[in-house]
Amino acid sequence: MKRLFVTGLAIFLAGCTNEQLQRMVEQPKYLPYVENDFFEDGRAMRTLLPGTMAREGQPSNPMLEGRGPNGDYVQAIPVPITLPLLKQGQHDFQITCATCHGLLGDGNSVIAEKMALRAPPSLIKNEMVDRPGGYFYSVISEGYGLMPSYAEHIAPAARWAVVAYIRALQLSQRGSLADAPPQVRAQLLRETK
Repeated sequence: MKRLFVTGLAIFLAGCTNEQLQRMVEQPKYLPYVENDFFEDGRAMRTLLPGTMAREGQPSNPMLEGRGPNGDYVQAIPVPITLPLLKQGQHDFQITCATCHGLLGDGNSVIAEKMALRAPPSLIKNEMVDRPGGYFYSVISEGYGLMPSYAEHIAPAARWAVVAYIRALQLSQRGSLADAPPQVRAQLLRETK
């Protein structure tokens, strides 16, 4: 295998002229703080023009980052909450979040029991219910404490689905009988007798 690699490399290098190799080594570019004759002020480092972004960058959309224009967390979920969205959120939550936070979001899981240093928090406690939706989105994206970022595993749009499902869990685990519609309340009362 090593011989095959060396042979392939030798064939590749034999096909390249010295001039071609030299162009690959010496590519013209401007380093930071180096003078640039192209611009009147001579600076090589430039701020981006409005409406443009760096080649390596991602478009900045506060709603896709969990933060508003002023940097505060977005309060409401900026996508329509539908049954398919909640099902997608449930699916992603059960795969990535429930292992630590529990299926009900209450922080009870096998992994949580083994985390003596700092157990994952319950997502249905008052302090979590009071947090804005953008907070959960940012935690999924960036991680928090011992929790790593799940940005590579959950797409930006799907993160809002997980946030919507967390909100549904919070409502379901904190709801009372009075919150249920009259038909459901009557059925629940019949089942408890």
